[in-house]
Amino acid sequence: MRADGHEASLFAPLAIGATTLPNRLVVAPMTRVSATENGVPTARMAEYYAQFARGGFGLVITEGVYTDLAYAQGYRCQPGLANAAQRDAWRPVVAGVRAQGAHIVAQLMHAGALAQGNSHRAGTVGPSAVRPKGKQMTAYRGAGDYPVPAAMTTRDIDEAVSGFAQAAARAREAGFDGVEIHGANGYLLDQFLSEDINLRDDRYGGGIDGRLRLIVDVVDAVRAAVGPACIVGVRLSQAKVNDFTHRWRGEDEAAVIFRTLGGLAVDYLHVTEHEAWRPAFDTGPSLAALAKRHGAKPVIANGGLHDPLQAVGMIERGDADAVSLGRGALAQADWPTRVRNGTPLAAFDPGILCPLADLENAERRRATTSAARGGCTV
Repeated sequence: MRADGHEASLFAPLAIGATTLPNRLVVAPMTRVSATENGVPTARMAEYYAQFARGGFGLVITEGVYTDLAYAQGYRCQPGLANAAQRDAWRPVVAGVRAQGAHIVAQLMHAGALAQGNSHRAGTVGPSAVRPKGKQMTAYRGAGDYPVPAAMTTRDIDEAVSGFAQAAARAREAGFDGVEIHGANGYLLDQFLSEDINLRDDRYGGGIDGRLRLIVDVVDAVRAAVGPACIVGVRLSQAKVNDFTHRWRGEDEAAVIFRTLGGLAVDYLHVTEHEAWRPAFDTGPSLAALAKRHGAKPVIANGGLHDPLQAVGMIERGDADAVSLGRGALAQADWPTRVRNGTPLAAFDPGILCPLADLENAERRRATTSAARGGCTV
């Protein structure tokens, strides 16, 4: 498959805020739990992120990075941006990506009630004292049921908002082009958005406007912390890592969510579904198309778009402005170069994420696979 036809749309430049990306291809945020126990990024992580830039991706979004030394951390060996040591260790990661001509954004994440490996505080917090559905994820060193979180106090909420803002400022100091606020996949901001988890009766609960308030407060605080030139994006989803079937209350609620967030000082909306091109609800537009229709900001679509034809379709239909790849990027870090040159694409090997979704396991799996194939690489 060559980029001399419809595929060329993937390689057109795209303006995101004050930054122009060289193409429409983005590395999706993927949890890799490969930092030190203190949340400090490593040289192995720097090489991991640089490979995507060498492979032709125009934008790299990091894995979720915890934002404070309170309740934000979700996983053991998750990287942070919660102190100066963590900030400084991100600098060579950023430099490695930018040296290859790509841009890099730090995804800021607070795990909330889904935390299963916080080294800073005991217990978990969420909007209400409701046990999360599902089981902790073994690929990220978890086991058993999630604990019942403590309902967040106003002080806890203020601490979380401040954590996002301070982490964003550290990201800017480390040289990142911007930050993405993680409001998806069942983590803290998504917990506040979800009516079956958020049972509050204060300004952060009730109707959709109240359930959106924490995300709005975080966006406002982050923008104030980084200034106008820094990229600020927001990631949203319906499904959660612990509840794959969760859906919003139809297109009307989706329209309110996207209008509200698109009306803030954000530069893009990043939406993820299992298969990004399918209707968000039983029929009708995809979630990305709804974000484009109501959000009035550039949209990055994620979900099953490692098939170049599906990726092209999202762009050419106007349902999204860019596409982000998770499995496709893990299968081949040079996915963009392969598509541009018509080189065959490798299949994704789920073994690189099992039993742990860390970089050491992935390297061991690839080495074993290479040896079994007589030296061929995945």
